[in-house]
Amino acid sequence: MFCLLKWNQERVLVVLSDGSKLFGILRSFDQFANLVLEGAVERIHVGDAYSEKHLGLFLVRGDNIMLTGTVSQEKEELSLRPLRKVSLAEIQEARRVEREAKTAQWRLRQKFDSLMALEES
Repeated sequence: MFCLLKWNQERVLVVLSDGSKLFGILRSFDQFANLVLEGAVERIHVGDAYSEKHLGLFLVRGDNIMLTGTVSQEKEELSLRPLRKVSLAEIQEARRVEREAKTAQWRLRQKFDSLMALEES
């Protein structure tokens, strides 16, 4: 809690348990590590592309938070240089395709494992 108190009114990065990355100004928090972010933005990365979804004033439940830290504007801009900004619709489609590919790969792995188990028995 001490770090959160120190970071109050500063720009923070919050990584959620589902992998989402939120940026915003930390305005408030409580004993459960619930956070209130002002000007919150979800930054979505797929490959070498990214987009931002503006969320405004946003409450983040503490049990969903994996990592929190301050971020300077300079370092944030530096990290985006090698990436290209695309529209939200484009990044959502790219994320859907990526998830479908991962699901297909997982199913293929499951079939392979079951075939290997049959051969061993």
